[in-house]
Amino acid sequence: MDSPAPLNASPADMPPRSPALPEPASAAQQGFIRHTAHSPEVVAVSPGRVNLIGEHTDYNAGLCLPIALTQVTAAAASARTDEVVRIWSLDIDRHAAVALADVGEGKPRGWAGYVAGTVWAMREAGIPVGGMDVVISSEVPVGAGLSSSAAIEGAVAMAAFALFGGSIDPDDDARRTLALACQRAENEVVGAPTGGLDQTTSLLARPGHALELDFRDGGVHHTPFDIAAHGLEVLVIDTRAHHSLADGQYGKRRAECEEAARLLGVETLREASQDQVEGLTDGVLRRRARHVVSEIARVEAAVAALEREDFAELGRLFDSSHASLRDDYEVSCPELDVACEAARGAGALGARMTGGGFGGSAIALIETSAREAVEAAVRSAFAEAGLGEPNLFVASPGAGARVVLTTAEPQ
Repeated sequence: MDSPAPLNASPADMPPRSPALPEPASAAQQGFIRHTAHSPEVVAVSPGRVNLIGEHTDYNAGLCLPIALTQVTAAAASARTDEVVRIWSLDIDRHAAVALADVGEGKPRGWAGYVAGTVWAMREAGIPVGGMDVVISSEVPVGAGLSSSAAIEGAVAMAAFALFGGSIDPDDDARRTLALACQRAENEVVGAPTGGLDQTTSLLARPGHALELDFRDGGVHHTPFDIAAHGLEVLVIDTRAHHSLADGQYGKRRAECEEAARLLGVETLREASQDQVEGLTDGVLRRRARHVVSEIARVEAAVAALEREDFAELGRLFDSSHASLRDDYEVSCPELDVACEAARGAGALGARMTGGGFGGSAIALIETSAREAVEAAVRSAFAEAGLGEPNLFVASPGAGARVVLTTAEPQ
């Protein structure tokens, strides 16, 4: 058996490693060869995520409880000798070339910003990266509220880190640094004011676990999430109602929370009590703050429910979270409401929207034996409401971002 490469080895020093690649990784590898006429030095993947509970709490220094998906985005990459990032997206059949000197606040916007912005933000964080050719392929649905953007950023960050002399298996501290760079790319370059939940999950997740994330102190606690052993599963209902975090509504909610905290005299809503929130005279700000404070409490209750294997309580918390997001935070939509109501009516223990809202996906905690009935009920409800066909699949807690290939396969 070959000896493993040292963790700080450069790609050229590493022995070939060719496990069975996830489909996006294989596609990115072959796409790289087509577009550049040579093999990539590194292929990295990063997952989408489902947030079990704790929505719109990350930018309020709150708590969240996500899992990574097994669905991933792949980045096949090689280093360049200049300061240009050349990007090909196989999913949208687009190409861009961006000089790192031209990357900064608000540029480039759109899909190229997720890639070039990540490389730029890594450099800004003191990580010695440079120009690169990169091909992107993904199986994470875009606009589904499953963090397709963070999956791109995580894959690019892992590939760039390995390419320019970093570890192919960064420790948690390095992964946190990469997650912050990915968040900065999305916040400053792309212009979506996300709070870090997505990027932290993509970089730090472990198989079979949920992550209890504390955005006040940066704490990460890996909570076992083996509901399959109890005959349960999380059904994802991608409504196909496209959402975008850069369309202004997400930023508006964040600004409302900041204003509510200012009026309450606290640094963030994490420090506010329910009684304080109810004293706000502005009805909109009161509802926004009430959601955040109650949602943080629901995360704590959900972790406790998992520890004592009280899945009925977990389902109830899902329902309560959705009602709060719908009524107090006002980020649901008809598709999400129909999905949750239909799933509950068919026997789900609980259901809620997940992600930023305004479209995207819902999740339902269901008995495995009831999956067929729940899926049929959801599809029927969508048809009766005149909505498009949803995409349904089971979410299994997957691994975080990782390098899956360190030298090219034979051409």
